[in-house]
Amino acid sequence: MIYETVNEADFISAFKSIRPENFSYEGLKSLYGYFEELSEDQNMELDVIAICCDFTEYDSLAKFNRDYGMKFDDVEEIFDHTQVIMIDNEKFIIQNF
Repeated sequence: MIYETVNEADFISAFKSIRPENFSYEGLKSLYGYFEELSEDQNMELDVIAICCDFTEYDSLAKFNRDYGMKFDDVEEIFDHTQVIMIDNEKFIIQNF
């Protein structure tokens, strides 16, 4: 198997060419940081479609609560249920559950 190392620009470009509306630019930067940390321990395959199916970006807790039918008061509560990747104080990405 052959692996190619991708930098942040390559990662963002892959998403923008295949699924340009799935994540914001800031979200992609945060996702790249998350996967870069994970890849320190293992080789990973960049599968844009799988990542888009497994992760969702939210720009507010209210939208998350609406989509999941939950009543969390803050993002910290979501950490008990799934992986959360913070983008800024309000925006975040979750691993779908």
